[in-house]
Amino acid sequence: MNAIEYKEAEKIREALAEKGWSEIKSNDSWQIFKIMSEFVEGFEKLSVIGPCVTIFGSARTESDNFYYKLAEETAEKLTAHGYGIITGGGPGIMEAGNKGAKKAGGKSVGLNINLPFEQSSNPYIDHDKLVSFHYFFVRKVMFMKYSQGFVVLPGGFGTLDEMFEAITLIQTQKIAKFPIVLVGKSYWDGLVDWIRARMLEEKNISENDMNLFKVVDSADEAVKHIDDFYKKYSLKPNF
Repeated sequence: MNAIEYKEAEKIREALAEKGWSEIKSNDSWQIFKIMSEFVEGFEKLSVIGPCVTIFGSARTESDNFYYKLAEETAEKLTAHGYGIITGGGPGIMEAGNKGAKKAGGKSVGLNINLPFEQSSNPYIDHDKLVSFHYFFVRKVMFMKYSQGFVVLPGGFGTLDEMFEAITLIQTQKIAKFPIVLVGKSYWDGLVDWIRARMLEEKNISENDMNLFKVVDSADEAVKHIDDFYKKYSLKPNF
């Protein structure tokens, strides 16, 4: 254990020493109401937004970055095709997604998460469509429940977390299938190659699972894949 880990462990021990077991259990019970309130607020605000596509990506991407501009373009074109845009509400790729939606006059939704660093809501979210969450798992439910598709641009652990959760829920038929598009072949190809060479080769997934997502390089390809998916079912963005 290094010095930083030791200090963290000491903080945890001190916090536990200040509270008895009954107090901890009492706090857990009250926490249920806080969780419920986040679900209620999310359901009330998002149930009226209509069909939307969620754009994921790094909060650390600067506005002059190629992928920032690509996210903005993708959002703008999706909006022109009748979709609203949902993002995680923060800076970087999320900001680009909301900016593109705003630029095209579409619905711009932000599901912000309260963090000690990085995350503050961007200025391109519609004032009545910003929802802030304390719990990641509540926020994830909102992404899954109110998105008609995921567009995933380069990001870190959080981006991968959201992407793989969606793939898993579709794979296990816990939610209905919807299009998942990874944008940026140079970024994603290494991961996809590893999935095919390791996970598929070891039979930890099936060949059909590779069809649960698609890798593209442009905004036009991303929009086309989502449109084509719904055309198969004779559905349009205003369904």
